[in-house]
Amino acid sequence: MTERRFALNKRVAVTGGAGFLGSHLCELLLSHGHDVVCVDNFFTGTKDNIRHLLNNPRFELMRHDVTFPLYIEVDEIFNLACPAAPIHYQHDPVQTTKTSVHGAINMLGLAKRLGAKILQASTSEVYGDPEQHPQTEAYWGRVNPIGPRACYDEGKRCAETLFFDYHRQHQLQIKVARIFNTYGPRMHPNDGRVVSNFIMQALLDMPITIYGSGQQTRSFCYVSDLLDGFLKLMATSDEITGPINLGNPHEITMLQLTESVIKLTNSKSKLVFKDAPVDDPAQRRPDITQAQQKLGWQPQVSLEEGLKETISYFDALIRKNGITAQSLA
Repeated sequence: MTERRFALNKRVAVTGGAGFLGSHLCELLLSHGHDVVCVDNFFTGTKDNIRHLLNNPRFELMRHDVTFPLYIEVDEIFNLACPAAPIHYQHDPVQTTKTSVHGAINMLGLAKRLGAKILQASTSEVYGDPEQHPQTEAYWGRVNPIGPRACYDEGKRCAETLFFDYHRQHQLQIKVARIFNTYGPRMHPNDGRVVSNFIMQALLDMPITIYGSGQQTRSFCYVSDLLDGFLKLMATSDEITGPINLGNPHEITMLQLTESVIKLTNSKSKLVFKDAPVDDPAQRRPDITQAQQKLGWQPQVSLEEGLKETISYFDALIRKNGITAQSLA
């Protein structure tokens, strides 16, 4: 085991590996010559995302729920397992909390047994509806602990607590990345997130739904940029644990995003305004100073370039599956 850990090619576990981010990460790790164990219970992940990897001899797929212990032999662990879109994590909020908390306990226990390095995919949602703007890693956040989003927000906050307690108590090698809004191919077409929502509605010339005034802001990071940050963080020395913000500091309003999507899709869609969801953050932008200084990382893909790639993916998905405005409604 010791010899393999220091070899160039590692055996790496990716929980949530059949999801949007996880599938891209599995693909990237394979391209770097590593053996990959993809762990997923397929609640939101799908085999379609990793079907092209199934015949790769260095790729292994395990159907498993991280709320139960996992017994495998690996050198590194990327813990991505948890539904990330509100429509999915609010579907079964108790299970969402279990996935973050029990999942963290089980993966940390595995890492402790193996002496493996482990990365937690945390989230900007730990900041809640922030009073500090942009958000730095030192900001403790403003989260409603009993609201409908708390299953995800507080679950991820508790997972971070567990990671740092394992680090302090057991000297575990941990890395914690706080992910800001990320988009790209393989997003779920009906996950309720603004990029996928706007693109699907625009491609089908459906009314585009704006929740709230449309003046709330987000910062969107393309998937390849985010994963580059993951690998750079995982490769740092033991002293660098995070949490480190990974996201694109380019901030836009929801109305600006709809304008870009409509333009790039040549859509005839009109805007429809509805009430904002409970506890929906008014603004979100990462301070990425730590990522720049400690990882030498910053996003490279422009929003227009990333949207074009994502639109192309969803356009092909619509054509392949015969999706219509009626079937999506």
